[in-house]
Amino acid sequence: MKFVSTIVGLILFILFFGFALKNTQEVDLHFFLNYELRGPLVLMLLAFFVAGAALGILAVTPTVFRQRRERTRAEDRMKALQNGTASISQPQPDSVTPQR
Repeated sequence: MKFVSTIVGLILFILFFGFALKNTQEVDLHFFLNYELRGPLVLMLLAFFVAGAALGILAVTPTVFRQRRERTRAEDRMKALQNGTASISQPQPDSVTPQR
């Protein structure tokens, strides 16, 4: 399996390297306040890909930390229940009023 993944990685590298060689023409990016950035197309694409990946990671970070915190609480609760030190109580719903 490692051999197959190495071959696939090598093929992808060759494809992306060929893409980079074919897209070396200069491009202009126009921003607000008459700011202009000029550079090779492949570097612009790479920069925006990296920026998008970084923003995606930043967007997911709070969710990851919340899930880790919830998992730690659940593990602590399981250990307490296994040791018999915790009382068993029904979970209370959040802001739900009983219907009559």
